[in-house]
Amino acid sequence: MKIASVHTRVVRAPYRRPFVISSGTSPELISLVVEVRATDGTSGFGEASPMTAYTGETLAGLETALTDHVAPALIGRDPRDLAGAHLAMDTAIRGQHLAKAALDIALHDLAARAAGWPVCLLLGGLVRPSVPTAWVVGLGTLEEMAAEASEYAARGFTHVKLKGGADPERDVRLTRLVRQSVPGTVELSLDANEGYDPGTAARTVARLADAGLDLVEQPLPRWDLAGMAALRAGGGVRVMADESMQSAHDAMEIVRRGAADVLNIKILKVGGLYRARQIAALAESAGLAVKLGTMPELGVATLAAAHLAAALPHATVAADLVGPLLVTEEPLAGKAFGGVGETGKVEVPTGPGLGHDL
Repeated sequence: MKIASVHTRVVRAPYRRPFVISSGTSPELISLVVEVRATDGTSGFGEASPMTAYTGETLAGLETALTDHVAPALIGRDPRDLAGAHLAMDTAIRGQHLAKAALDIALHDLAARAAGWPVCLLLGGLVRPSVPTAWVVGLGTLEEMAAEASEYAARGFTHVKLKGGADPERDVRLTRLVRQSVPGTVELSLDANEGYDPGTAARTVARLADAGLDLVEQPLPRWDLAGMAALRAGGGVRVMADESMQSAHDAMEIVRRGAADVLNIKILKVGGLYRARQIAALAESAGLAVKLGTMPELGVATLAAAHLAAALPHATVAADLVGPLLVTEEPLAGKAFGGVGETGKVEVPTGPGLGHDL
């Protein structure tokens, strides 16, 4: 079995309401779906979502990198040779993690289908048959955000993540209001998306802890690992690295500097499941927890994150598997996310591959 061809298609799904974070607003979720076809007629599917405000990458750039550079490097290779595939892609072009991740997901899907296994078995096993997911509350008024947090906590979500970072004082008020609105058993995090400066962060994180926050995500610019380490040493809330952690090399530096308690592993951000497993192994060796994040994405890439979260014992922070729930219609994964909005958990598909209906 060899890789015969690679095909792409752009899929757009409007958000139920615009998805707002401190770095920008997105009215729709745009994904590039990739199909890798093998010489025996089997196929595997992957996906990448270039949320430009977060990644700096555009759809046009992603398509060019994938079709002109990365995909040609894979033609004629055995799709089950994942290490060889990444070596070939890295040789063809530097960076371009989203393009590589889309193909990596498709190769895992294809290899698992060929073996008759769910993807999680390729990733190490099935530690948990269902993966708890956080509900992510985008920016809005304090009252709107608190009401949304309360609604989804009542539905069964055990972790609520608030978007913040634009106004530290407002973040403290929001945290206090939401903590009063949800049960004490609900874990509460705030994602500042690099929004604080060092002095502000030191004051704000202590106040967030007093307001009932459990976890603060990327409070400082991605390059300020010294500041992240200082915040972590100050205690109060756990610190999670996201934008600071773009690769296994970044993860090693975060561990060396003591800059985080939790690593947010986004499969697209780091170049695919193969690279994500390497980062997860580093975190486990260092005694750090991991969270499987998303950009967000639609069903195929979200299912890939669910399979990895299911295979990692130390994926103990609720994942961000909500992309398919944020759009008016999820066109890729069929019924895979049908019950998540009422349970707060994604049931990991047990059939061959990722479990989508493409």
